[in-house]
Amino acid sequence: MSIKEQLFADMKTALKAREKGKVRLSTIRLVRAAIKNSEIAKGRALTEDEVLEILAQEMRERRDSIPEFSRGGRDDLVAKLKKEIEILSEYLPEPLTLDEIRQLAQETIEQVGATGQRDLGKVMGAIIPKTRGRADGRTVNKIVRELLGA
Repeated sequence: MSIKEQLFADMKTALKAREKGKVRLSTIRLVRAAIKNSEIAKGRALTEDEVLEILAQEMRERRDSIPEFSRGGRDDLVAKLKKEIEILSEYLPEPLTLDEIRQLAQETIEQVGATGQRDLGKVMGAIIPKTRGRADGRTVNKIVRELLGA
């Protein structure tokens, strides 16, 4: 079952359950709307990788908002965002550990034949498709920079 089909099935389940607070339902609807808007903009149906990218983007937006709401004293919104992140993580593949990212980066550096910082673009271009939806791009970039600098 594709991610889009899973989202639709889970939305129907949440509707039937009339869940308390409806956080799950609203989160799924927001993600489905983001996917639909992207399909309209591109004029075609999205691939699974593109859907994963949108899910990761939605999750990243929520993670980035948490510190702002914490500083503003909005603990209610922080709790809601954390719940939404939990819901979104159900649809993303298992995240990579730092050691797995480091190993993948080392393999990619060897494949590309990178020798220094000037080859960062080549390495990132090759590694991002392998980590899409499973690791944050900033973390991957940081590890690749460390390995290229060493």
